[in-house]
Amino acid sequence: MTFENIISDLKNKIYKPIYLFYGEESYFIDELTNYIAKNVLTEAEKSFNQTILYGKDVNVTNVIELSRRFPMMANMQVVIVKEAQDIKKFADFEPYVSNPVKSTILVFSFKNKKTVDKRTKVISQISKQGVMFESKRLYERDIYPWITSKLNAENISIHPEALRLLYESIGADLTRISAEIKKLLITLPEDTTQIQKEDVAQNIGINRDFNIFELQKALSYKDSKKVYKIVDYFSKDAKNNPLIATVARLFDYFRKVILYHSLTDKGKNNAASVLGVNPYFVDEYRVAAKNYSLSKLIIIVSYLRDTDAKLKGVGAVNANDSDLSKELFYKILH
Repeated sequence: MTFENIISDLKNKIYKPIYLFYGEESYFIDELTNYIAKNVLTEAEKSFNQTILYGKDVNVTNVIELSRRFPMMANMQVVIVKEAQDIKKFADFEPYVSNPVKSTILVFSFKNKKTVDKRTKVISQISKQGVMFESKRLYERDIYPWITSKLNAENISIHPEALRLLYESIGADLTRISAEIKKLLITLPEDTTQIQKEDVAQNIGINRDFNIFELQKALSYKDSKKVYKIVDYFSKDAKNNPLIATVARLFDYFRKVILYHSLTDKGKNNAASVLGVNPYFVDEYRVAAKNYSLSKLIIIVSYLRDTDAKLKGVGAVNANDSDLSKELFYKILH
């Protein structure tokens, strides 16, 4: 089942006696676990019928005994085991999960557990009797529509530049992205219908004019004056703009420009799909591909690799970040 399917069933009070959530992305695991904890029982029912445990603090026998209890003055009881991957001898749950108590909702919430062995009897029975959900980490191309969808649910849109700034300034941490979205929605004026780049920059605490995206854009247009302004800003605030992170981002950026060069179909929608970017930004890659030949791009990638190696202490003699930065961007632009 998908995350959306499970949430829909829970909202419609369609419950299963066992849930097992696992995978690389903790956000969806936490969302499902917290939804069950907050919504299955009323506040009055929770006092006697909801138990939240941690895997390192319990054993199989403890959890089974709790799960076999009958609810008090309620139709259901909820037993949630967070960080359940820490329970020793998990396979010993097999007798219980093969014949679970129907009035109990038992939730196993795994953290940092990429996979489970579906060949084992205990996992097979959980799959048969209940719900298993693998929370997969989203790729960059999936996070953009995820953010857009989350905001649409709040009846608000987001400008593509604001969307990129939000994602790129935070990264793929869905929990943090979700928290920043909540903060944004609280601070925006009530009549706001679309989040702008300025809103994101102001609330997340980054400079709207001097950031990695503006640097990429300036490089794509070969706007030397703006490139050096941004590079100077980065050098003066190296703690928040480390050169090694900039190099990594530019490596990915120029890799995509090379990919754009190779496309037979350079239509906006196809290019956006292949590059994994919003169609709004395809023109930026088109301009970059026009301004940098394929042979120059390959050389630029070698410059970036060389700078990355020097930043890691390979082949650099008394070179500081500022010197390496000036040398790198001069080579890219000339």
